[in-house]
Amino acid sequence: MDNARLDAVPNVDIEEGQFKYVLIKIKDRGNSGVSEKTIVRGYKDCKWHSDIYARCSAHCQAMGLETEVLGGGKIEHDPSTKKIKVFGESTGYGKADHEETKKILLTKYPDYTIEVTE
Repeated sequence: MDNARLDAVPNVDIEEGQFKYVLIKIKDRGNSGVSEKTIVRGYKDCKWHSDIYARCSAHCQAMGLETEVLGGGKIEHDPSTKKIKVFGESTGYGKADHEETKKILLTKYPDYTIEVTE
């Protein structure tokens, strides 16, 4: 990808423990057309999936990027065992594509075991 604004947004920003997450598509409508990528965000201090999306969306919009939520779920992240479990769904946004989430997580955690369940 050759887009400085999109490159400035990390593919993954998650915490340790169990928490809700959202899968988000970000877009940059620059002079050379539309560039986009999909990112994963999950924070323990956010009670709802919409809280996570609002936080990320505000940050991206401040950078001139558009956002679209693709769905949500839950993540269990245990750095001590290098394991991540992706599961569940968001009542408001529907179920994220957990396999896509796994692919994105592997870009930051290539040496982890990542399990996907319903």
